[in-house]
Amino acid sequence: MKKIIFLLASILFLTNYSSTAQKYKRKTQQNTIQFSEKYYDAIQWRNIGPFRGGRSAAVTGVSGKANLFYMGSTGGGIWKTTDAGNTWQNISDGFFGGSVGSIAVSEWDNNVIYVGNGEKTVRGNVSSGDGIWKSIDAGKTWKHIGLKNSRHVPRIKIHPKNPDIVYAAVLGDLYKPSGERGVYKSIDGGTSWKKVLYSNHLAFRESKIPSPKLSY
Repeated sequence: MKKIIFLLASILFLTNYSSTAQKYKRKTQQNTIQFSEKYYDAIQWRNIGPFRGGRSAAVTGVSGKANLFYMGSTGGGIWKTTDAGNTWQNISDGFFGGSVGSIAVSEWDNNVIYVGNGEKTVRGNVSSGDGIWKSIDAGKTWKHIGLKNSRHVPRIKIHPKNPDIVYAAVLGDLYKPSGERGVYKSIDGGTSWKKVLYSNHLAFRESKIPSPKLSY
């Protein structure tokens, strides 16, 4: 009797498992979109420039504007393209130049751009910067807005609905403990800054330090 009950239970379990597996398989197949290789097998990477200014350590696009990009080099300032890289224009000459570590464009107002100077490519030969610059007219003019001694600013984050609220990650001196190192916040568009996260690690590697949870 026990054998018969066990056999019936096994058959019932296998039937239910098979039915569930088939449903999951059908659902998976329905949610999988396949494209013919003819749509992408001819795609190739190409160098779109600019061909001056040294290596690049910062680049960003702009939401809703597929052909607009900004690039920051380690020796040539900020470059802008409005045609997806076919042509580039330097937009920082006359204001600042040299090494750029980060660029951020406001989602709320694309005319507002923050740039952190000082490349983030930690290596034997690096170029430092002089803090953060800001433009409110899409790069036509620029103003220095502080953190002059930051030396290297690898990342800037702007509030999605308020371009006056901005965070900046600062490395300071790359090769020794630095009082400048940490995360800074401004709520007045860069007029003043407050350190909200302290970090004084001797060896800084971005991949090993978790990103802070930003509270807007």
